Amino acid sequence: MREQVVVVGAGMVGHRFVEELVSRDREHRFDVHLVGAEEYEPYNRILLTEVLARRSDVAALTLPRPPERVSVQRGVSATSVDRDQRLVELDDGTALQYDHLVLATGASAFVPPIEGLGGEESPHHVHVLRTIDDCRDLVARTVNARHAVVLGGGVLGLEAACGLARRGLAVTVVHLDAHLMADQLDPAVAGTLARSLDDLGVRVHTSTSVAEVVGAYGELVAVRLTDGTVISTDLMLVSCGIRPETGLAAAAGLPTGRGVTVGADLASPADPAVRAIGDCAETPEGCSGLVAPGWEQAARLARLMTAAPAPLLEEPLPEGIRLKAAGVDLVARGVRGSGAGPDDRVVALSDPQARRHVEVVLRRGRLLGFTALGAPEVSASLSVAFERRTPLPVDPAALLVPQAGAPDARSTMEASPTLIPADATICRCNGVTKSDLMGAWDDGCHSVEEMASATRATTGCGGCTESVCGLVDWLTSSDGVDENSAQPVRNTTGHTVAGAKHQARSDEMLPS
Repeated sequence: MREQVVVVGAGMVGHRFVEELVSRDREHRFDVHLVGAEEYEPYNRILLTEVLARRSDVAALTLPRPPERVSVQRGVSATSVDRDQRLVELDDGTALQYDHLVLATGASAFVPPIEGLGGEESPHHVHVLRTIDDCRDLVARTVNARHAVVLGGGVLGLEAACGLARRGLAVTVVHLDAHLMADQLDPAVAGTLARSLDDLGVRVHTSTSVAEVVGAYGELVAVRLTDGTVISTDLMLVSCGIRPETGLAAAAGLPTGRGVTVGADLASPADPAVRAIGDCAETPEGCSGLVAPGWEQAARLARLMTAAPAPLLEEPLPEGIRLKAAGVDLVARGVRGSGAGPDDRVVALSDPQARRHVEVVLRRGRLLGFTALGAPEVSASLSVAFERRTPLPVDPAALLVPQAGAPDARSTMEASPTLIPADATICRCNGVTKSDLMGAWDDGCHSVEEMASATRATTGCGGCTESVCGLVDWLTSSDGVDENSAQPVRNTTGHTVAGAKHQARSDEMLPS
């Protein structure tokens, strides 16, 4: 008899775990049930700010459908877990029997206590941005709103602020710390970032917060800050972080802290049949709040459950951030300048008037980390050097500016994908190379959606979407035959490629 696996939570991590488990379960040991509270197919919530900025639409967020053998229940919530009977009770009156229960319940947006907010007198048009429904409500309000206040100057808050500005609203960001993105940036680069935002019509107030929301006739009309400033506004977005969803686990008697407590094997110490992954899980390393560690947990748990050997990996690279804000390009990976040791070398180019700041941290010839604001061509080359641990130039100042006349990866892709090496990583979130994409094309994946389903490219932060689209466009417009030899032209990996006369179009895949 097959073992029953119930996954509660159909977000990005729950979806990834199901994919990983089914791909490894070649003997069909498991029957897999995926339960999601939202009525939609699993989707990429990281790209909700792209929808807000009119750079994508909701349909483009859908993740590849789970394998057919997976039973998916959408619009259904788990209400309780009976660990003695190994049953998950659902709010539609049914129950699922499990041998293995995987909690991937994620997290909810945290709304701090603010006077005038949360009670019966709470005014309309105060929003969070965590789900598709949140995004739709926010977009609908922008039709009649004129000024927005965004509480929180982290990655999500700034991406949303730029998206709202792109929709024609005046925007004010209110941030409690002394400078923006204090967990990721040092003051100098944060100051340049604030200037870049100001250019886009986004004003920034730091070292303060919202003390009170003011309503009239049920509508939001103003906010009062802790420093006494009053700002007239008719829309407010709260972006103050997340809180892991632990209620289901706690009610079942499982230990919880900030998240659902699990060991290195991702199992609850109170019940080895129950695991937790993603935003809801508190591992020995703590709660990450990022999707990449959640994906790693999904893959690790699938390996553990199928007794698959763990891959031999190098020391994992530190997580980084990429600000997908319309009009701002910011990438930061690894150690920042303030975190450098006494023997580390920090080399920086600060050009606030050009809204540019590039900084690298080196140790014994190795790139420990970098920050690149307003320099997309530099951030692309630094990302490659960081991930591949490539040798560095004798003079590290050469890392701060692109080589004269040398195109960056994106422009090279637009000009001709044949110039991109086969082992070049196109999708960094999922480690997808050009060779992987060409292989998927040879296997019959002839659209961006099919490429995404086969390789997972574009399903992370979305930063590679344009490159994948360019590759697909280039292949689609090519007959793949050399006119002189009448034979398919192939690259060094053996994959069919187009003749040199064919070039990728630079059209956007997603509507603006």
